[in-house]
Amino acid sequence: MKEPKMIELALQGGGSHGAFTWGVLDRLLEDDRILIEGISGTSAGAMNAVVVADGLDRGGKEGAREALTRFWTGVSEAGRFSPFQRTPLDRLQGRWTLDNSPGYIFFDLLSRMVSPYQINPMNINPLRDLIAELVDFEHVRHAEGIKLFVAATNVRTGKQKIFRREEMTADMVMASACLPTIFQAVEIDGEAYWDGGYMGNPALFPLVEECRARDLVIVQINPIVRQRIPRKAADIMNRLNEITFNTSLIKEIRSLSLLKKLIEVGDLEEESYKDALFHRINADVELEPLGVSSKVNVEWAFLKHLHDVGYRITEA
Repeated sequence: MKEPKMIELALQGGGSHGAFTWGVLDRLLEDDRILIEGISGTSAGAMNAVVVADGLDRGGKEGAREALTRFWTGVSEAGRFSPFQRTPLDRLQGRWTLDNSPGYIFFDLLSRMVSPYQINPMNINPLRDLIAELVDFEHVRHAEGIKLFVAATNVRTGKQKIFRREEMTADMVMASACLPTIFQAVEIDGEAYWDGGYMGNPALFPLVEECRARDLVIVQINPIVRQRIPRKAADIMNRLNEITFNTSLIKEIRSLSLLKKLIEVGDLEEESYKDALFHRINADVELEPLGVSSKVNVEWAFLKHLHDVGYRITEA
């Protein structure tokens, strides 16, 4: 029997679209021919990453798969009474976006005029409570079989901050997922942090520099290319969101591509810089019709749909 293929995973953030990544991970963990050496994640990608690390430490690959199912079920149950719900017409026509949801429209407008410090002075965050309840960070910190990197953005310096498995806490994961128009900045050791997607969605260099595996798999949930020019206000905001959260990834890939070329021509020693092989799992066709509003849709039917798409594309 062949030795298992060792890979690294880079998981993008994107709200509830992270359920697509759940499907990808579910299929990869099912395959005995594959071992995951390290995971770098941002926002929803960070949540998937710590859930996998916790599950692996508790019960191996099957434990990780069960932990992922438990987490995304919990996300759906926590949002059951959310004001962000599809309208009856959207349900009838099979649209997953919340562009017509009164609750979403109201909050979207409110968030442009009032800060989260005013809207939510008590800093209540059900998602943090869910992470703290479902993920045992003692298990995460001691999951020595996997390397873990979570990216956040330092509000004061504008620089990327990488949190590693050995120090991981719920606050670090929530810092990686802190959209500044929705949540108050997360303070860790006297520094304030926002969503890691602004500076690394996800961060690739930690995987290249600190892992041995050559094969790096990027799970991308924000489409890069759209053929149609957006005309509506909601479509323009959606496209801006996608461009913003893909910029750092594109820049990192270009930098690593340059390193790869320098290795090939002999200007860099391969022992010092790993000649990485990049792979991409994405669902541009399936995710392109979904606007930014669908990233806060946590209906179980939608999450399961995204999971199944991720599972199917990974299988292919």
